Amino acid sequence: MDIRVTSFSELQERLYADTWQAALRRFRSSLAFRGVADSRDDLSTSLVRLNVEHENHLLRNFRKYARWDSPAADSVWNWLALAQHHGLPTRMLDWTFSPYVALHFATDDPACFDRDGAVWCVDYVKAHKLLPPSLQQALADEQADVFTAEMLDHVAGSLEKLDELGANHPFVLFLEPPSLDERIVNQFALFSMMSSPTVQLDEWLAGHADLWHRLVIPADLKWEVRDKLDQANVTERVLFPGLDGLCRWLRRYYMPRK
Repeated sequence: MDIRVTSFSELQERLYADTWQAALRRFRSSLAFRGVADSRDDLSTSLVRLNVEHENHLLRNFRKYARWDSPAADSVWNWLALAQHHGLPTRMLDWTFSPYVALHFATDDPACFDRDGAVWCVDYVKAHKLLPPSLQQALADEQADVFTAEMLDHVAGSLEKLDELGANHPFVLFLEPPSLDERIVNQFALFSMMSSPTVQLDEWLAGHADLWHRLVIPADLKWEVRDKLDQANVTERVLFPGLDGLCRWLRRYYMPRK
């Protein structure tokens, strides 16, 4: 479902709607957020855009040549998270627990300020209720809402095993990656992963309307959102620590509004 917001205050209200959890007596959201600069963008993965038949070849060669950056635990899911983080085409998609980080990625490219942006919002708790029993049990055993690589490894230690679990009924799961560097920590990163590399998440979500909604940010609202995020220090300087992020922020910050 698409919701077209009309103001910054409405945008914030909708991002934090329904977060009260009576059992905890806390405001805790169960949504994963993904910001896109162009609302027409779908949720196809970088692997789909390349060629899904290359998945095992890509990961095998990444593990072979990236040994100096190898993750602490030799899990395929740690390797896949590391590869996704550094730009290798994978079946994963980038998400965040932070609605403001998602807003950043919806408004970080001034070249797209002439078109509507969007923030995808998916309830990972509800989505995980559709998982196969063995994966649901893995979450229950840890009293967790999302997976870590180690948790997933106990049930499905390979891409092939994950594919088998979803052979009859494809599913999506959300995995919190290890703290690979400051960037992944500061972005409060989360990855989604389909049980098959050929199943596209937005097409799957179309059959599960209760799991998601999308907030459409009109083009004429983007400058206000961007300026207020900058004042809140949600910028490239924070989300991409280092000189590259600093330069990206300064280049955008001092760009005149046409």
